[in-house]
Amino acid sequence: MRGMILGALVALVGAAAGEQKPDASKGNETFDEQCSSCHYADRIDDKVGPGLKWLYSKGKLDANGKPVNDANVLGMINRGGKQMPAFKNTLTEEDKSNLLAYLKTL
Repeated sequence: MRGMILGALVALVGAAAGEQKPDASKGNETFDEQCSSCHYADRIDDKVGPGLKWLYSKGKLDANGKPVNDANVLGMINRGGKQMPAFKNTLTEEDKSNLLAYLKTL
C-alpha cells in the first residue's frame, strides 16, 4: 500500500513539474535511429547485440543475472556494454523515458 501511495505521489510531482507521460511511439523513433542497427525489436535472435522482443518478459537482463526492470535497463542504456556504446550523454532523459516505454511494448 505504501508503494502505491509513493508511486502516486511521484506521478503527481512529475506532472506538476511539467513532465510528460512517456511516449512509446517516440521511443520507437529513437529505437529506429539509435538501436536498430544492433538490436532486433521483433525477434530474440542476436544481431550485433541481443534481440529485444519480450525484453520485459525475460527474467534476466544480461549474463550477470540482473532482473529486467526500468532501473537496470536504463543503466544498460546509460553505460553501454561489451559492444554497446554508452548513451548517457547521447540521449535526453525524455528520449530514454520514451525508449523504455517502447521497449515495454515489445
